Amino acid sequence: MPGAPDTNRTCDLPLRRGLLYPLSYRGARWDFTRMRLCFFSILFCAAATVSAQSWAWDDGTVPFVVSPDAVVERMLYLAQLKAGERLVDLGSGDGRIVIEAAKRFGARALGVDIDPKLVQLARENAKLAGVESLASFEVRDLFETDLRGVNVVTMYLLPEINLQLLPRLIDQLRPGARIVSHDYDLGPWPFDEMVELALAEKMVGSHGRSRVYLWLVPANARGRWIADLPELGGRWRFDIAQKYQIVEVDVQAGGALMVVRGARLRGEELSLAVTGMVASKGTNVLFRGKLAGRTIEGDARVSDGETARTVPWKASLQ
Repeated sequence: MPGAPDTNRTCDLPLRRGLLYPLSYRGARWDFTRMRLCFFSILFCAAATVSAQSWAWDDGTVPFVVSPDAVVERMLYLAQLKAGERLVDLGSGDGRIVIEAAKRFGARALGVDIDPKLVQLARENAKLAGVESLASFEVRDLFETDLRGVNVVTMYLLPEINLQLLPRLIDQLRPGARIVSHDYDLGPWPFDEMVELALAEKMVGSHGRSRVYLWLVPANARGRWIADLPELGGRWRFDIAQKYQIVEVDVQAGGALMVVRGARLRGEELSLAVTGMVASKGTNVLFRGKLAGRTIEGDARVSDGETARTVPWKASLQ
């Protein structure tokens, strides 16, 4: 494709203007004087911070940058990885995320990379760490990697590559799956959480700082949901509009419009804070439920200022 990079991995790309760009694009021309200046600037920065940034090399000419250990730790912490879950690292480099996921959490982890030498290095590192039974690596283009059934996806890629991956992530990952990205977001998809770390060894992007982003793949909550709640005046109606994990909800109880004070969709978990008149009393209700296909099932915490109680909540999609 004209103008497309020869590589899609952050670790294959040189530093330029505070971001990462490939050395060559198909069909594009380059100012080689500027490239040489950029290359020598990199060498100068590296010499000035001998022990700061971890560097590795593809073929002796193209530098790549790995995620610092503190970033790897925070990425896996945000993902809340559990033993036995499946993790895929897109652009796995030397394998450190995959190896840590297997070693610390007991996850079944796969790293994919387009560079055979890096895949071999990662396999050797996994063997040295004693996790080769859980950590595996394959030479593969990340756009051809099957993500169905994966619990956690980690990545450190270019912003434009993240955007190209966005439809694949949403289409293939099931609700509740987690996506964690180092430094770059997913464009129009708002993140669920973001943490920023101050790092002396950080030399890419915003010098000295790394950002780690988390997304949970949202369940589909769109539509009209009906719940029969005799304890709360009878039939309730929930009309939900959704874009990514952002939901807008209208609620009626017994035909009366309620005030929705808050709504949050986090993976498969839906929470709604509702206020209005129930049985002639001003009432606050906190609905919390899990979406499963055409059903939401959970509970409702009810408070009218005098009493508080919890009742079952089950809503069906109409």
